[in-house]
Amino acid sequence: MTPRLISPEYAELNRQLHDDKPNYGAHASDSAESVLKICRLNGFKIVLDYGCGKGTLKPAMAALAPDISILEFDPAIPEKENLPVDPVDFVVALDVMEHIEPDYLDDVLSTIAALRPKAVMLMIANQPAKKTLPDGRNAHLIVEPGSWWLQRLDKYFLTITTREDGDHFLFIGQPK
Repeated sequence: MTPRLISPEYAELNRQLHDDKPNYGAHASDSAESVLKICRLNGFKIVLDYGCGKGTLKPAMAALAPDISILEFDPAIPEKENLPVDPVDFVVALDVMEHIEPDYLDDVLSTIAALRPKAVMLMIANQPAKKTLPDGRNAHLIVEPGSWWLQRLDKYFLTITTREDGDHFLFIGQPK
């Protein structure tokens, strides 16, 4: 069975939000130095930016570390909607998981784990978004504390480290 990563209706709502809001999905570059540090410490050379949005991590990483390849996937961006078929070392999903449709979360997590990266980094907002979807819903479909996320993630990943700062829950782990 093909994993359900996003419904066609929700993909369209996200496309509209990306078109209407220039800064929606445009903040991954803020995490480039953290991603680079993890890559350097672990020898990671191929990174998948899962839910890459506007794709700001790729140029930020290229400026810092041209030797590290950044692959992009976002099911709401037509030119970025195909998952890589080749292995990746590291999957990052920066402010993505809270946007996943709740009924699709297990499929998304199992898909990321099935990529068999050496590690994953999930930065998850745990408060409502300032943006709303075109249908009026808050852009963060899942607003839960780190303890809730840990229970969900434990099915697919071994925990390396976590941190919760009030606005975000950071999870770094590896597939089971």
